[in-house]
Amino acid sequence: MRYVIIGAGAIGGVVGGQLAESGHEVVLVARGAQLAALRETGLRLTTPEGTRPLRLPCAAGPEEVDLRPDDVLLLAVKSQDSVAALDAWSGRPVAGGGTAGEMLPVVCAQNGVENERLALRRFRRVYAMCVYLPAIFIEPGAVSAAGDPMTGVLHLGRYPTGVDATATAIAADLEKSRFAAPVVPDAMRWKYSKLLSNTLNSLGAVCGAPALSAPVGLDLAARTMAEGRAVLAAAGIEAVGEAEHMAARDGLVVQVRMESGAAGAGSSWQSLVRGTGSIEADYLNGEVVLLGALHGVPTPVNEVLQRLANEFARERRAAGSMPVEEVAAAVAAAELAHRDTA
Repeated sequence: MRYVIIGAGAIGGVVGGQLAESGHEVVLVARGAQLAALRETGLRLTTPEGTRPLRLPCAAGPEEVDLRPDDVLLLAVKSQDSVAALDAWSGRPVAGGGTAGEMLPVVCAQNGVENERLALRRFRRVYAMCVYLPAIFIEPGAVSAAGDPMTGVLHLGRYPTGVDATATAIAADLEKSRFAAPVVPDAMRWKYSKLLSNTLNSLGAVCGAPALSAPVGLDLAARTMAEGRAVLAAAGIEAVGEAEHMAARDGLVVQVRMESGAAGAGSSWQSLVRGTGSIEADYLNGEVVLLGALHGVPTPVNEVLQRLANEFARERRAAGSMPVEEVAAAVAAAELAHRDTA
């Protein structure tokens, strides 16, 4: 199989780079400064073993890739960019007949739980991937992954449920590339669990990672995730619990041992640092807010974090520049407003 990595940032760059290092065909798809750097100097991949340059085929979009029947499309763009990417790729012809949407599998290697639904509107064969991979992408052309001995843990399964030969084959390739890749029939349970922890991305982005360990930050983090658990319960959505996480990952624990000034920085923080102008909060905190609205559960903490993250991205404010006490004050005001309108 050949892997077409749509979105060669932190996750896409690391997964694509290590697949290529283990002998698999890979095409990296990127845009802007990242694409320019990939074309000029290649991908610079850093792991605990060191830094190495990788010269891989790269493209700006589907018009530059001659799709083959053995291609796997791995979608690794941020969720706010999924619709544009899926629309661009689904109608492209595949050698031998048919379109990508009809013929090729697409793997959603992204945060959030909406991407698979979006993909299934356009592709017949959709796979969910829950990504536990400490990776960093700040500088064009350079990605780093801090996990050891495994680079990451990637639970994979057919969407909406099930496993098949394609999922098993992809997992085998990933496991040859220093990833743990359990094939599971309920990959979305893993993704909903990851969603709960990803709701903290916005808090880390606007206040900085150290704020998450301060007393005020710890309280906000606990309340953020409590709202998430409450809306999932109200919606009847099952997520993998902590005990199941630990049992499934026993012996596959990804230890972060590579020194980095951005260690612990989440993907939303990285978006602000790169000044992209957008952030995925609508699909993380926003998912909790949506479920809360649908099922009558107040979600003031996630509402504030969603709003602040979007303001930071839109106004290109510096990552980590808001004191966590200001966020707490905004949350208190939101909670008061909820009580007044209840």
